[in-house]
Amino acid sequence: MNDTSDSAGIVGGPTDLRQDGVGALTHLRQDGTAQMVDVSGKAVTTREATATATVHTTSEVLALLGAGELPKGDALAVARVAGIMAAKKTPELIPLCHQLPISKVTVDFELGPHTVMVLATVKTKGVTGVEMEALTAASVAALSVYDMIKAVDKHAVISGIQVLAKSGGKSGDWDLGPVSNARVEGGKA
Repeated sequence: MNDTSDSAGIVGGPTDLRQDGVGALTHLRQDGTAQMVDVSGKAVTTREATATATVHTTSEVLALLGAGELPKGDALAVARVAGIMAAKKTPELIPLCHQLPISKVTVDFELGPHTVMVLATVKTKGVTGVEMEALTAASVAALSVYDMIKAVDKHAVISGIQVLAKSGGKSGDWDLGPVSNARVEGGKA
């Protein structure tokens, strides 16, 4: 196996692309340069992914947010639309993502005592998964919440951005199980 990091631990350069494809980084060619994966031979299947992001803030801000009384207006409505738009723009933001015919995007919120948990689900009928679209939707929705609350909480934090579940495709389905705000906050989801 070739070393893929320098002394600072930065990934770059050639990697071990095993002939059987297990453990191979599909976005890298043999010489270590980037490529967009050829998905032309893959079967069209229904694919879905759910991702999350968590915004940490104060209970006072959450009361304003829940009542729609923030200085900038209804943060959750704005964040929902921002997340949906972001899912559709993913190939413009993530260089090697394929453009997909997105069939559905939902962005929901769970308010905890000190958190807003964003749950974004994206669905398509296509040849590659929508994990990146779900991650982008959750991330941008969380960024939008942050933007809407920053006037009243300059110390808000975004964390816990991750895929929670996916279905469809050759690699099969997986799900981390029921997720609660506390579980995501603890980094265990």
